[in-house]
Amino acid sequence: MNEAPNVTPGHESLSPSENHEPEPVAPHPPKTATTSSPLSIAIASWLVPGLGHFLLGRTGRAIVFFFAVGGLAIVGYHMRGNVFPPRSADPFGTLGFWADAASGIFYPLARVFERAGPDVSRAAGDYGTRFIAAAGIVNLIAVFDAYEIAAGRRG
Repeated sequence: MNEAPNVTPGHESLSPSENHEPEPVAPHPPKTATTSSPLSIAIASWLVPGLGHFLLGRTGRAIVFFFAVGGLAIVGYHMRGNVFPPRSADPFGTLGFWADAASGIFYPLARVFERAGPDVSRAAGDYGTRFIAAAGIVNLIAVFDAYEIAAGRRG
């Protein structure tokens, strides 16, 4: 039972480089449009929703985050939701302020859109308060995403 191995003639001792087969190429991480630090990208993303992604060359995400945060905030203001002030004796008021302030540039613009003041006695005003806070939370997600992309931990 002396069988010859199943080998194609002429290929038994060729290394992959001699075999003329292309070697697999590792994918390169996407290059960013800026050399800014991840912290400066995060601050820019917080100040103007989507700006961090725009600086990183992620225009699609920048547009989505800007309109998502802006839309939630402006709808909340028009529903006469409560915009929490910076100082509050109530811990929930302080938490509300941080959620609202996380929406970046839309927080100081609240006085432009909400001239009549909050009206949480109606259901619409109560929902508006939640829309404004949701705008801040969505912007925080954008800030963390831009930071991780700038740090090279996300693609």
